[in-house]
Amino acid sequence: MALRTHVEEIPQLNLTSMIDVLFLLIIFFVVGTEFIKAERQIELQLPQVSKNEALSAAPEKKVINIYRDGQITYERQEVSLEQLQAQLKTAREKYLGLGVLVRGDASVPFERVANVLSTCKQAGIQDLAISVELAQTAKHAVR
Repeated sequence: MALRTHVEEIPQLNLTSMIDVLFLLIIFFVVGTEFIKAERQIELQLPQVSKNEALSAAPEKKVINIYRDGQITYERQEVSLEQLQAQLKTAREKYLGLGVLVRGDASVPFERVANVLSTCKQAGIQDLAISVELAQTAKHAVR
C-alpha cells in the first residue's frame, strides 16, 4: 500500500478583486442615475412651431421609365424630353433634394438613357440612380 507523503491542499478562492469590481459597478450606476435626474430638472423653454406648417418626410424618388419603343413615362404619363425637364424643374422647386430613378428596358439603346439622364441634370436633379437587375447566368458560371 502506498503511503502519502504530502497533504493535498484545498484551493482557496480570493474574492477580493471580484468584490472590488462589484462595488465599482454599483458606484457607476448610482452616479449615472444621479446625472439623469439632474438633466430632467434643467428648465428649458422649447421653441414653438405653428400648426400650419407641418414637418414632412422627404418624398420618394421619382421614377422615369424608358420602354423598348423609346417611349418615356414620368408619373405614369408619356412625356417628351422637354416636358420631362419642365416637370422635373417644377418638382425640384418643391423639394431641392429630389431624387430620380431611371428604369430603361434592356433593349433600349444607351443613348436614349443618356439623353434622359442629361435632361434630369439640366433640370437640376443631383440625386440620380439607374435601376438594373443582376444576371442569373453569372451564378452558374462561377463554381
